[in-house]
Amino acid sequence: MDQVDVLALFDREMRKGARPDGPGAEVERAGAVVRQKGPAHGWNGVVWSALETADADVVIAEQIAYFTGLGREFEWKLYGHDLPADLGRRLVAAGFVPEPVETLMVGEVAGLTLDTEPPEGVRIVPVTDRAGADLVADVHERAFDADASRLRRHLYDRLAADADSVVAVVALAGDEPVSAARMELVPGTSFAGLWGGGTVRHWRGRGVYRALVAHRARVAADRGYRYLQVDASGQSRPVLERLGFTPLTTTTPYVYVPVR
Repeated sequence: MDQVDVLALFDREMRKGARPDGPGAEVERAGAVVRQKGPAHGWNGVVWSALETADADVVIAEQIAYFTGLGREFEWKLYGHDLPADLGRRLVAAGFVPEPVETLMVGEVAGLTLDTEPPEGVRIVPVTDRAGADLVADVHERAFDADASRLRRHLYDRLAADADSVVAVVALAGDEPVSAARMELVPGTSFAGLWGGGTVRHWRGRGVYRALVAHRARVAADRGYRYLQVDASGQSRPVLERLGFTPLTTTTPYVYVPVR
């Protein structure tokens, strides 16, 4: 895999040429940025930008005014190769708060290790309805100690309006949900995205997360996607590297919450 070429392809297809992320979302080009607006419980923010040093602060202010006018909290998704080089500092100066840095990792499906199975006593169950979405959200809250109400509503929307665009799964140990994840499919692109993989604390280190990655990779292969992409935390990066994923750059969410 040529890392430079794949990163350029990712920028073209998934950022500059971004598609709406779920029902009710719209993507538009506004000068030097590509941004998405959607429901309040969905993802709102800047997907791609090509800013010059001279006008970067003006463009940042324009996005703040735009999303504030919609009454939306929003995210500027900054990648390590974005320009200008001090864009992160400029975002902080404008009132954004950076979240933890992650690594954009991409794996060519044909080269991934896909023969990983869940540990004994664990089965992987597809999510097809609201009850399954509730299990995914419940695992997310337990695994990350974070509110999952927005994820829950996002899955409700996707399953109801466009079920073929999301592959959500839950790992069950007996009747206990111990891990969950989803894959979002973007028709007309080379990439499927892995999101939200989390395992409850007492089941970590047993290969459940790895099995969920392999399961979704097999689905992506069956549906004709060439690459899988992940925004990987420091905890998941080593697992993904062992499966055949390659780090391409960093990605940092910068979040702006309007004053109400």
